[in-house]
Amino acid sequence: MAFLADHLKRIKPSPTIAVTDKARALKAAGRNVIGLGAGEPDFDTPDNIKQAAIKAIESGRASKYTQVDGLAELKDAVAKKFKRENGLDYKTSQITVGAGGKQVLYNAFMATLNPGDEVIIPAPYWVSYPDMVLLAGGTPVRVVATMESGFKIKPEALERAITPKTKWFLLNSPSNPTGAAYTRAELKALTDVLVKHPHVHVMTDDMYEHLTYDDFVFTTPAQVEPSLYERTLTINGTSKAYCMTGWRIGYAGGPEPLIKAIAMIQSQSTTNPAAVSQWAAVEALNGPKDFIAKHNKIFKERRDLVVSMLNQANGIKCPMPEGAFYVYPSCAGTIGRTASTGKKLASDEDFVTELLEAEGVAVVQGTAFGLGPAFRISYATKTEDLEEACRRIQRFCGNLK
Repeated sequence: MAFLADHLKRIKPSPTIAVTDKARALKAAGRNVIGLGAGEPDFDTPDNIKQAAIKAIESGRASKYTQVDGLAELKDAVAKKFKRENGLDYKTSQITVGAGGKQVLYNAFMATLNPGDEVIIPAPYWVSYPDMVLLAGGTPVRVVATMESGFKIKPEALERAITPKTKWFLLNSPSNPTGAAYTRAELKALTDVLVKHPHVHVMTDDMYEHLTYDDFVFTTPAQVEPSLYERTLTINGTSKAYCMTGWRIGYAGGPEPLIKAIAMIQSQSTTNPAAVSQWAAVEALNGPKDFIAKHNKIFKERRDLVVSMLNQANGIKCPMPEGAFYVYPSCAGTIGRTASTGKKLASDEDFVTELLEAEGVAVVQGTAFGLGPAFRISYATKTEDLEEACRRIQRFCGNLK
């Protein structure tokens, strides 16, 4: 359609949303579908957070606009969180709050990228990263991390990817879609490279910080290498660990000029995030957090179950992730085989399409995340559903000819 902007041709709809919508449509048509595509906890928002929101509504505090990029009280809670949990000192003037971590990322790209600027993105990556870079006029540069490397890039690969046009290195640990998480030593090896290139800034998406297992200790780049503090944007939010995906609160700490630029962009787009969500987030960050450990115990049990059952499926190889609530198994062993419909599987997209049609299990193809043939499963859903879904995957793979 000639009326639409040309830059829309550079991007595509989110594949994770697409598979979730398709699963919903099949359910509405009466099919028994288990959706493992969406990355959100099945636990409800904790009661103390909900009560803080109710109190804000009843007192009238949720009825008015707030500061464009976040309540003073929420910025203060974010600054205290960064100090308490990450050893990072940010003034409230260095904090921005957006309608989810996704908006903070998008705003940061819009505030900094000029045509030709490059953003290094390790693959597999969250599906939205490259498209946000493209919308902002930049060029995504993919650096592949294979299953054999634990889905983590090596410092030599990062060094090779850096050019005079590199503006950002984008890191997501623990990772969506793989669950891979960088140890302090692995992060230090990467930051040692970045220190040598003062024109490269660091954008770190720490949304899954609190979702780690097996005594893994989370660290973030500016914490590991303090000399990168002035060129690092540390992004986080309340969505995952606090079970607040629908509340849409993300935040970041970074250099004051960048934070001001982000606020200017937000002032001409959404203005402030919903006031009621902000007051809930104040309680989330300042209140008790004992529920996180309880949830993580369940997530770990689900992770172990899914990894074990998938590795018993013919043609599937599933590594054990360190964090988040995803597994990213290879389906290379199924490519070239034929499904019961007579369809020969030529790609991971064929695999997930036939799996949904034959067994009613919705997963997302690995090529959407920049590396296939593979697929992503979110195990942030009830254990009985995961067990049944894995049985169906085993059956599907066993029926391939």
